Amino acid sequence: MERFLVDFRGLFRGTTPFIACPASTAEVAAVLAECNAARIGVVPQGGNTSYCGGATPDALGHQLVLSLHRLDRIRAVDAANFSLIAEAGCVLANVQAAAQAAERLFPLALGSEGSCQIGGNLSTNAGGLAAVRYGVARDLVLGLEVVLADGRVIDGLTSLRKDNTGYDLRNLFIGAEGTLGVITAASLKLFPVPRTIETAFIAVPDMRAAVELLGHLRTATGDCVTTFEFLPRIALDFTLRHVPGVTDPLPGVYPAYVLCEVSSARQDPQLRGLLEQALAGAMERGHVLEAAFAESMTQREALWRLRESVPEAQRKEGASIKHDVAVPVAALPEFLDRAAAAVAHVAPTARLVAYGHVGDGNLHFNLSEPADHANRAAFLALQDALGEAVHECVREFRGSISAEHGIGQLKRGLLARHKDPVALATMGAIKRALDPNGILNPGKVLPN
Repeated sequence: MERFLVDFRGLFRGTTPFIACPASTAEVAAVLAECNAARIGVVPQGGNTSYCGGATPDALGHQLVLSLHRLDRIRAVDAANFSLIAEAGCVLANVQAAAQAAERLFPLALGSEGSCQIGGNLSTNAGGLAAVRYGVARDLVLGLEVVLADGRVIDGLTSLRKDNTGYDLRNLFIGAEGTLGVITAASLKLFPVPRTIETAFIAVPDMRAAVELLGHLRTATGDCVTTFEFLPRIALDFTLRHVPGVTDPLPGVYPAYVLCEVSSARQDPQLRGLLEQALAGAMERGHVLEAAFAESMTQREALWRLRESVPEAQRKEGASIKHDVAVPVAALPEFLDRAAAAVAHVAPTARLVAYGHVGDGNLHFNLSEPADHANRAAFLALQDALGEAVHECVREFRGSISAEHGIGQLKRGLLARHKDPVALATMGAIKRALDPNGILNPGKVLPN
């Protein structure tokens, strides 16, 4: 049972009398009906890759873990309709492969895609690497099948693009982290497979230049930017130090970098030229310092390994305090300046590693312990003070304290402090209406 009881980051550990592993929607419904009648809490769990303890039971042993890993069928693929129906326990990589087999693309892309499951992706409204082009998980859903707390099933597995028949119930459950119902299957949007992909690793002076470059590239390429990832030099240094086999793509050392991809659904020999021309213009304006292009799939994979290895490298560099925040894209430069100054006031020797999905305004604003590693306990003791400094800056820019990792157990207190009170009260009213006995993922998202 061990793997079901500890969260991905090792922050939370729970206990449970037993784990239910249903293999059908009917079995999920039966479990929930029994638990609701007996007032037993149910903790839905997918791939257990949550960063916020959203799928871990409490330590009292009174909650049932409901693992959805056996609901792993692709029920239908409709290439003509550009849609696919997958059960909640399907691993994200398998959903991508099913779309690829039909010459279609399911664009949700995450570092954990080999183990995370589509039900969890939707329950946390996962963002990922291609949100700048395709949107977050919420934007990729046409319909849902959901089991309510009392065991009734909402059959909303429509593949329609237009359905104006009352409330859009699917959006209640996406991002709700299993507190309103258990997603058992989803109808998902597919897209044409990119036939031309150009990947560039670009040195930039700072975040302001990166934001300017993003707008320029979106316009110059006809909005073909698929990913736009920001990396400060310190993130690259950590990766080069701790991850075997990675190399610096550029000969010079620069303050920051962007990993950018542009793509087209057709064979487009002109796309590379458009990107080169756009970068040349940006270089004249001082927004680009140097750039390297991937000339093969091997080189493209090497560039992506640099980006995707940052979390691993930061772990190996020592203790870290992490924040997953979002602000409007245009506000990123000013936010980064203010937040960096705020955390430096609290922990002057901590090392800031702010990287992430600049294309959609999402920064992983992380702090690593001081380079001398002299007093890790003292650094970790500053977690609350550092979090307050960062989140106060987020509030000033009307941003989000959780861009793509959810709330879970970890951020319940933050949500209570930072969410609009009327919105929070409305969320509570919806919870009471759909789950009057409070059995669905108790202790997650909403304050007690």
